Amino acid sequence: MRTLYAILCLAGTAWPLSHFVPWLLENGLDLPLLMRQASQTPIAAFAWADVLVSGVVVVALVLTEGRRLGMRRPWLALLGLGVGVSLALPLFLYLRQRHLDGLSRTAPRGPSDE
Repeated sequence: MRTLYAILCLAGTAWPLSHFVPWLLENGLDLPLLMRQASQTPIAAFAWADVLVSGVVVVALVLTEGRRLGMRRPWLALLGLGVGVSLALPLFLYLRQRHLDGLSRTAPRGPSDE
């Protein structure tokens, strides 16, 4: 699963940025224009509402699941929100899987495991 999550991190970075970077080169960091264009049509507003709610869910997941599992630095995945949910979520899943794999390698073996 770690390989799949890593591939999704790459896709979740490259695909959104392939749309944003050309816009940024053309318009600069014009935040009012970005907000106008993002909410210009009902479908654009729908997409942004979905992304914003998903972002809040990712923050809640990272903080609660990271704490529950005792992960070191789960908040690193939240840095992916700088690109978007498309990076932050697979990055957290990758970090979580790496943590779980590490736990299974270091878990003491009991009599029934031998």
